[in-house]
Amino acid sequence: MDLIDSPEEGLNSPEFTVTELSGAIKRVIEGEFGHVRIKGEVGRVSRPRSGHIYLDLKDDRAVISGVIWKGVAARLQTQPEEGMEVVATGRVTTFGGQSKYQIVIDDIKPAGLGALMALLEKRKKMLEAEGLFDPARKRPLPYLPDVIGVVTSPSGAVIRDILHRLRDRFPRKVLIWPVAVQGEKCAPEVTRAIEGFNAMTPGGALPRPDLLIVARGGGSVEDLWGFNEESMARAAAASEIPLISAVGHETDTTLIDFVSDKRAPTPTAAAELAVPVRHELMTWLDGQDARMRQALSHGLTRRDQRLRDVARALPRAETLLDGPRQRLDLMSARLGPALIGGVQRRKVRLADMSGSLRPSTLRRTVQVEARRLRDVAARLSPALLRSFAVKEDRMTALSRRFRPAALQQDRDRKTREFGALCKRLSDTGKRDFARWKGRIDTLERLRLTLGYEATLERGFAVVRNGDDIVTDCKTAKSADTLEIQFADGRVRVGGKPVTRKHPTAPSGQGSLF
Repeated sequence: MDLIDSPEEGLNSPEFTVTELSGAIKRVIEGEFGHVRIKGEVGRVSRPRSGHIYLDLKDDRAVISGVIWKGVAARLQTQPEEGMEVVATGRVTTFGGQSKYQIVIDDIKPAGLGALMALLEKRKKMLEAEGLFDPARKRPLPYLPDVIGVVTSPSGAVIRDILHRLRDRFPRKVLIWPVAVQGEKCAPEVTRAIEGFNAMTPGGALPRPDLLIVARGGGSVEDLWGFNEESMARAAAASEIPLISAVGHETDTTLIDFVSDKRAPTPTAAAELAVPVRHELMTWLDGQDARMRQALSHGLTRRDQRLRDVARALPRAETLLDGPRQRLDLMSARLGPALIGGVQRRKVRLADMSGSLRPSTLRRTVQVEARRLRDVAARLSPALLRSFAVKEDRMTALSRRFRPAALQQDRDRKTREFGALCKRLSDTGKRDFARWKGRIDTLERLRLTLGYEATLERGFAVVRNGDDIVTDCKTAKSADTLEIQFADGRVRVGGKPVTRKHPTAPSGQGSLF
């Protein structure tokens, strides 16, 4: 019998399940490559609700899929955007569910300064298209703000420059919101600071600023990149409080400069924009006062001269009274004869009228009036009786409608309502009293915290020479006696403790050691 090739040749090879083969490929790829750095252009970017980021990295010949897990994405300093040229660091692996390989990215950064500037230009065009750079939406700065909010690092030279300039020009209250001005925490902390200042209640325990200053010193493009983030730019644009950006030097430009209400070339210039010079204002006021006094003096002088000119054209007072005096003399001469003639005419008229009066005439008139009075009296009595009967019937009808029980029920109901109203007023008063007491307690704790006595509790002391405060060694050496105030009392050097406790020192004076 001839030997022929069996169609089942090769059936002795081992069999793999799909999962086993996919796992073997995964181990080979991960063992061969490990961590790699890939330079390419970001293609499609997908951000599902899970928080992960899926993207493509490509060049002119190939494409590789990438994934950034949620925890890593939250820590990234630069978020990937389509069209950005980046350098991604991660490990190559496979995804058996779709039979493809991908890179799990641990870090991603723009590929050089050109990529950063291209990303910045893209964001500028997007925000400008939305109208955030429009000069019409920028608010004017207050002329003399009472409270100024400063968003910057509390440990840098920027805050010292701003405070020094404000103190020289026009001292104002300053609220400092400490933030990181570099690195991955810069953008979220500055964004929260701007939103936090805007969320303050006007007139509250902590006053809301009238003006905001976002400041940072100079640095490279990478150092200032946090101020190019979209979240910070949108927060600055949405700020209801006027905002001055003072980031970097005069040649540095960031996104927050375009959306802010005013850009200052340096932090010191921002303080100069915030407040005017006090001495210049005082000089201007003195000049205005002098001008007003001079104008008032000139005006009074002109009016006095005009009054004198007009007075020369008026006649003399004696001349004005000559005519009326003459008429008065004429009328007084005619008054006597006129009175005598009037009395005589009235006497004649009275005599004529008395001749026509007779007793019989008066008697007839009295009889006529008496008859008319009797007729009226006869008609009056029945009319009074009818009116009394009508009013009596009306009174009877009203007495039938009167129900004491209904009045008592209405009185009881109104008594209950009055009691409930009194209880509500009492409860409201108690709640208001408790709320006011809580606010007073909070302010008292704040007062104790800000007072210098709290500093004494931490081991500091105030040195006095009589009523004067000793602030240097030379004064202490020349003093005859010294008095040291501790938290629990005062002690004279070489003497006995002073009985006074916690004296009130003038605000802004005293030396702490």
